[in-house]
Amino acid sequence: MASFIVRRLIASIFVLFAATFLMYILVSLSGDPLEELRTSSAPNKAELIEARTQLLNLDVPAPLRYFLWLGGLFRGDLGISIQNQSVNALLSNALTSTLTLVTTATVVAIVLGITVGIISALRQYTGFDYTVTLIAFLFFSLPIFWVAVLLKQYGAIQLNSWLADPTIAIPAIVLISLIAGVLWMSLLGGAWKRRLIVFGVATVATAAVLTYLSATQWFADPSIGIVVYAALVIGIAFGMTAISTGLRNRKALYAALAVAVLGIALYFPMMNYILNGMTLGFFVLLIVLTVVVTGAIGWFFGAPDRGPVIRTAILVGVFAAGLIALDKYMSYWEAYANSSRIRGRPIATVGASTPGLGGNFWVQGIDLYTHLLLPTIAIVLISFASYTRYSRASLLEVMNQDYIRTARSKGLTERTVVVRHAFRNALIPITTIIAFDVGALVGGAVVTETIFGWTGMGRLFVDALRVADPNPIMAFFVVTGTLAVVFNLIADLVYAALDPRIKVG
Repeated sequence: MASFIVRRLIASIFVLFAATFLMYILVSLSGDPLEELRTSSAPNKAELIEARTQLLNLDVPAPLRYFLWLGGLFRGDLGISIQNQSVNALLSNALTSTLTLVTTATVVAIVLGITVGIISALRQYTGFDYTVTLIAFLFFSLPIFWVAVLLKQYGAIQLNSWLADPTIAIPAIVLISLIAGVLWMSLLGGAWKRRLIVFGVATVATAAVLTYLSATQWFADPSIGIVVYAALVIGIAFGMTAISTGLRNRKALYAALAVAVLGIALYFPMMNYILNGMTLGFFVLLIVLTVVVTGAIGWFFGAPDRGPVIRTAILVGVFAAGLIALDKYMSYWEAYANSSRIRGRPIATVGASTPGLGGNFWVQGIDLYTHLLLPTIAIVLISFASYTRYSRASLLEVMNQDYIRTARSKGLTERTVVVRHAFRNALIPITTIIAFDVGALVGGAVVTETIFGWTGMGRLFVDALRVADPNPIMAFFVVTGTLAVVFNLIADLVYAALDPRIKVG
């Protein structure tokens, strides 16, 4: 393994050297950084041209200029832009902005796309499968700029107007309830009698919940509360156990329920005392403690086969802690929405934050969420389609293999066949897609960033390319090229972890 990694890293260094050299030459031939000054009518035009020439070493031939730039790269200095700004600072701001946006969107798209794709494969040729296929192709075909504009109109402008009086109309309740009933009926499947029962229960339950939310004006001042929280974490304990190990594994179920009970017991202390005065460092510490404590509970309950039990306990603990954090965020929603800077229109349409907002950790978190919401949805809708189609096709191919039929003939449960045998091998081609996508996404979603006012990597690259500014372009290329190489190396290592037949040597 170590030999393989070293060989790949050495090869990657030579690839990056060749790629950056070629890119630098192409950038130097693509435009003239002095064109703006040559056409200027400034009385000191000659002095300005001379100053920029010295600043960017334009009097040095491009091949030799590359090595001057490379020497600065080794020193950690990416040079100066045409506007006489440090490229290091420009790159730091752009990379932070893009990672904030892209990381959230990528994680949501991967989890949602793979989950829906797997369910679609397991429900092949059903109404649910056909509907998912139609929606996936629809999203894949939509132009991102059109999606972004629609989101600003309906996801922000009209939604903000509705939040002033968040009452759900009766026709909307009926329509949403019927859609929910059809969705649950399609997901659970089975005989028609069972489907109709699921449809009726889901429709009535959805209608009751929506009616309650409308009558209590819940969206104006949302909260979860101890009763709903307790029901949710107990449901999560059973659901995670069913997915992770199966409900027959009583040790995993008992560990999950113990974590759920601990979450319920800590609800009021966390909401009223521990989470007050929160800082980012303390928040990270609480996440680590959640993993450690729930892992210890899984270890205590799990002997002799502790691995699956620990995994189940940690998953339940993360979701239980996440619900408490979500409820704490909700408790500040009304104050945030009615603050002087927001003035009752909380869903943002532009920028990464509200200038001069102030507030504590939770208010700042809500502000980040409201600014991330629309651009994240725009990226997720486009990425969701490809992940859904790839995961569906990959799982269908695996499910037709001989070893799957052998596993079923041995009497293994369908959950064990899908989760332990099929899902793991189905992830191999998806890993390749994710590795390529991460490098591309960190390169910046240019259209999305432009429409929603995010000054990220895409904007940095396009703005620099427009004026033939070489140093920001090369900084962009170094980051994206390095990430592409690193994530392809990680993909190779993941292959070996998922399939023992693959030898990295």
